[in-house]
Amino acid sequence: MIRRVTGAFFSPCGNVEKVVRTMAETAGARLGVPAGYADITLPGGRAGEIVPGEDELLILGAPVYAGRAPNKLAPYLAAHVRGTGWAVPVVCFGNRSFDNALAELASILTKGGFHLAGAAAVVTEHSFSSRLAPGSPTAEELAAAAAFAAGAAEDAQAGRALDAAAVPGDADASYYTPLTLEGTPARFLKAVPAVDQDKCVRCGTCGRVCPMGSVDRDDPAAMTGVCIKCQACVKRCPAGARRFTDEAFLSHVRMLERDYVRPAGSVYIRAGEAAR
Repeated sequence: MIRRVTGAFFSPCGNVEKVVRTMAETAGARLGVPAGYADITLPGGRAGEIVPGEDELLILGAPVYAGRAPNKLAPYLAAHVRGTGWAVPVVCFGNRSFDNALAELASILTKGGFHLAGAAAVVTEHSFSSRLAPGSPTAEELAAAAAFAAGAAEDAQAGRALDAAAVPGDADASYYTPLTLEGTPARFLKAVPAVDQDKCVRCGTCGRVCPMGSVDRDDPAAMTGVCIKCQACVKRCPAGARRFTDEAFLSHVRMLERDYVRPAGSVYIRAGEAAR
């Protein structure tokens, strides 16, 4: 018997949170149980563990970075998310492909002791470019995610488990190699956002929203740790003072805008069925 739904999300730009909250609210409403949330986007949110009870349904969401779960997030999930109840892995991707991210998240959850009540890969606007899945998730797309969540909740309540083997992808595969416009590897691992000092008002927003805690709040141009290219500081800067200028990064964005503007479509998988 499911008595509670928990939506947990890593969501630097907000779309994963939007999808997971929609799913958790709908699942809770369908079962007539409360829904709660765990925001693990910022370092403080990852200070503890996520250990739902056997009578809970966990909906865990993360963005797709280079075809997998963010490599700075996956170790936390593997070490600190565990339980004996039910879970739904959810990944959000920006129109190119979710590659092996959903399989990776499903593997982490099953190794953590969960039974899968379903799995979903949802298209959302790409963090690198608003030309890729612009405006997603739309109201219609959120309605589709909600309908899936309601069904997955019923499956969990009835004890119908999804076999992890039914989740497409290879949990142990290598990361996708970003490409330039010319088709060569785009090497921008060390790229960090540039700061326009004429625009920067030193409000501290970039430091507050960085999921790695890597932006110095006293000096926004200083990076004290790793940058995962999530775009949170760029998108949430109220003065528009931050942007990436690395040429390899920009060439990769241009390649994405050339090759992946076509609608990709979300994927929803429940026990014994798949819909696209």
